[in-house]
Amino acid sequence: MRIYLARRLAQALLVLLGVSFIVFFILYLTGDPALILLPPDASVEDVQKFREAMGFNDPFVVQYGRFLAGALRGDFGQSVRHGEPAFSLVVERMPATFELAGAALLVALGLAIPAGIVSAVRRNTLVDYISTVVALLGQSMPTFWLGIMLILVFSVQLNLLPSSGRIRTARAKGVSDPPVVWKHALKNAAIPIVTIVGIELGTLLGGSVITETIFAWPGVGRLSVQAIYNRDYPVVQAAVFLLSSTFVLVNLFVDVVYTYLDPRIRLR
Repeated sequence: MRIYLARRLAQALLVLLGVSFIVFFILYLTGDPALILLPPDASVEDVQKFREAMGFNDPFVVQYGRFLAGALRGDFGQSVRHGEPAFSLVVERMPATFELAGAALLVALGLAIPAGIVSAVRRNTLVDYISTVVALLGQSMPTFWLGIMLILVFSVQLNLLPSSGRIRTARAKGVSDPPVVWKHALKNAAIPIVTIVGIELGTLLGGSVITETIFAWPGVGRLSVQAIYNRDYPVVQAAVFLLSSTFVLVNLFVDVVYTYLDPRIRLR
């Protein structure tokens, strides 16, 4: 068990290291930060002094090392627009993003798990076909279009808002259908459910950029969009790094849950 967790933790740290490099490298390619951050009428001498003071004249490796050391301390620099530490600014918006993603995840699970159980029990029936079609439609709808439609319907129009042998063996023993479904089938199907939950949470965190922008929700996604428009790179780096870290930690937790659901996994 310890070896399994140590291996998964090492993989998570490597992923975070790769994320930090990609985030820094992409923003490094956007151009000279001094010309972006300083006013257009800044003199050449002022630009040079600013570059020296901020370390922009240092080699790429030195700048990345400085960024990585700061990220480990939670120091991503000062927000250009807000004048506050970028890390604190993003952390303040995280609860709103988690509230939005958590509510969406609860609704999705509350609908998906019962629908999946009914479809499995009533396979190849009208209920199974309807559940499949509804699920496909839900996956196919773009988030921005669905968000606009929800605003039009609920806000403008309605004005309401500001298969295995285990199952066969259990039935052979005379166990009725409800215990078979809840005690045997659901636990046996829990691993793919947990996997989808971990992936879906990452999708919700990424999709929060669109959802929060459409609904003016004060979360990290909307803050990131505003920071990109204002070229507030410390906030962009902090937001991307924190959301990526959250997704990595969630998947690490999913790996731990795997070992509880199926002890054979820890031996692999």
